[in-house]
Amino acid sequence: MTGLARAAEAVVFDMDGVLIDSGAHHRAAWRALLDELGVEPAPDFWRLTIGRPAEEAVPLVLGADVSPDQAWRLAYRKRQHYVRFASRGMQPVPGVTAFVERLARAGVPCAVATSASSTDVYDLLAEIGVATRFGAIVTADDVRFGKPHPEVYVRAARAIAKDPARCVAFEDSVVGVQAARAAGMTVIGVTTAYLEDELRQAGAAATIPSFEGLGWPL
Repeated sequence: MTGLARAAEAVVFDMDGVLIDSGAHHRAAWRALLDELGVEPAPDFWRLTIGRPAEEAVPLVLGADVSPDQAWRLAYRKRQHYVRFASRGMQPVPGVTAFVERLARAGVPCAVATSASSTDVYDLLAEIGVATRFGAIVTADDVRFGKPHPEVYVRAARAIAKDPARCVAFEDSVVGVQAARAAGMTVIGVTTAYLEDELRQAGAAATIPSFEGLGWPL
C-alpha cells in the first residue's frame, strides 16, 4: 500500500466493523426485531443492513414497502435491541486502537463517517478509548442521504479541512466503499463483514483483515 500513502494526508474511518467489532450485536438486534414481527429472514439477510441507516434498512430486511413513520418506529425498536446487546460490552477491531494512537502521534488528521446515530457513536467510541482522537465525527444525524451517497464522507473531509482526494477511508461495507469512492477518497476495505473480492469490486484499492501491525505511512 506504499502508493496509497504518498497521496494520503488524512484518514477517515467508518465506525461499525472498522473501529468497533459490533457486527454480532447488530445481527442479533435485527434478528430480535424480526422475531418480534414473526418474519423469517434469509440466512444472509444482515448483509442488506451493512452500512445503511436503520430506517433505510427496514424495508430491505422486511422485503416490503413501509411508511416513513413505520420505518422510523421499527428502526427505533431495533436500536433498543442493539443497546441491550451492546451493554454486554464492545470490543475494538483488532489493532485499530494502536493504529489510531499511531496516527495521533504522527499528527495525522482523522475523522469518523458513520451511518450510526449520534446517540450511539460517542459512548461507543469512548468505550474503546478513541473518542478524543478524531477532529470530526459525522453521523447519520448530520446528513440528508445515507451511504452509498457520498455526503457523509464529503462532510467528514470538510470538517477536518482536507480535500477528499487526499484522504484514505477505511470501510467494511460495499455501500460504504461506494460512498467514500464517490466522495473522491482512496478506500481500504476491512474484511470484517464482506469478502475481499466484494470490497474490491465496489472500489476498494486494497483490503486488510484487521489493523494488526498496520503502520503509518501505510
